[in-house]
Amino acid sequence: MALKHLAGACALGLTSFALSAPAASAFCGFYVAKADTDLFNDASKVVLVRDDERTVITMASDYRGDVNEFAMVIPVVDIPLREQINVANPALVDHLDEYTAPRLVEYYDENPCEMRYRRDMVAMSAPPEPVVVEEAMIEAEDLGVTIEAEYEVGEYDILILSAEESDGLITWLNQNEYRIPDGAEEVVGAYLKRGMKFFVAKVNLERHDGSSMLRPIQVAYEDDNFMLPIRLGTVNAEGKQELFVFAITREGRVETTNYRTVKLPSNMDVPIFVKDEFGEFYKAMFEHQTEKENGKAVFMEYAWDMSWCDPCAANPLSRSELRELGVMWLDEGPEKDIQPMPRPGIRPGPQPVDAFVTRLHVRYDGETFPEDLNFQVTGDRENYQGRYVLRHPWRGDYGQCEEAGRYAETLVSRWDTEAESLAKLTGWELDEIKQKMADGGFSASAVGVSEPKPKKNWWQRLWGN
Repeated sequence: MALKHLAGACALGLTSFALSAPAASAFCGFYVAKADTDLFNDASKVVLVRDDERTVITMASDYRGDVNEFAMVIPVVDIPLREQINVANPALVDHLDEYTAPRLVEYYDENPCEMRYRRDMVAMSAPPEPVVVEEAMIEAEDLGVTIEAEYEVGEYDILILSAEESDGLITWLNQNEYRIPDGAEEVVGAYLKRGMKFFVAKVNLERHDGSSMLRPIQVAYEDDNFMLPIRLGTVNAEGKQELFVFAITREGRVETTNYRTVKLPSNMDVPIFVKDEFGEFYKAMFEHQTEKENGKAVFMEYAWDMSWCDPCAANPLSRSELRELGVMWLDEGPEKDIQPMPRPGIRPGPQPVDAFVTRLHVRYDGETFPEDLNFQVTGDRENYQGRYVLRHPWRGDYGQCEEAGRYAETLVSRWDTEAESLAKLTGWELDEIKQKMADGGFSASAVGVSEPKPKKNWWQRLWGN
């Protein structure tokens, strides 16, 4: 039996109503920090594995509180069988979060005098051989509510409910301590008119191990429509909701069809001081970019082949981890046991894994996102990641050689560009950024170079003014 239109409740931000309240080139940088979901309070996480009509959804809870008060309510179309429901290891979602998180990388400039010496030596030598690199209860009846199915799955008691009217369903849920907030009747009624049912889950204290951590709930289902209901998450919500969607396919990246999918600005050099406040930088940057899109865009933070990463914020997920998340095609077909033969002299890379992951980040409320999220799987396998770069300058005798003097002059221009990029990314004041850089020794005076003349506007340069 197929389960359709499934969505994670807290993944949709339902307090108490849900979970309580250049693409292919190598970067070769050193990964130093990541911006994972922990930066955002009460961030909801949903993993969607999609292949044709088959979908496995994993709904992670960051619920903090008495597990006796935990409740999840999600709209569905069909009634799932017990075998279609599972509980997962929370570490799976954490690993996927770490692997796809936007990252900070750093490089160190070389001595420009030694660089000239090496160039001279290369010019006198024969061209090297090309290097080959492999890439690797109140009576439900009286309220018009029908309990279609009851399951015990891990620490959860799960019910599948249908109802004649939204007020009857809401009354039943509230009376059974699901605490549906006021104002939910219209949204619930809209789902009922579409013939949808409701998947509800509670923690059974007798089967719970007593820890404060709740394992993610997984459901496998089939449906033509690839979507995630989020409207319930806006009912009486306090402020904006944060939602992270990790979509895994074998075709390519996933995008929304009814909202704009926008790549966050990436591959930009930022000042060195960002290393000590990368979390603050990333939150300010995401806030600023959201405002520029009038709060109506879905942001892509990562899209990459699961076989590898560069630079890696975490190791790629193993085949066994992907299977646990629901990647159902890894062992299908005659090629499953075929392994590439190592080539002489070539260090073997990671084994190919036919899985492409897309990380989407949504900040939403009922005004900016009045519709559920509809997705499409594209054939686009171009790699993308939110990546921000620190470039440490060479600190030496800038009079050591002619190249060192020219290098010092380029540093001043580079630092100006970094400051301007940071201001554009975050909306922070440019003068304050430059002062902070100067306090850290990143200014013209620090390298013995005179301050460059202020840049002219384009119209000042037009006629030589």
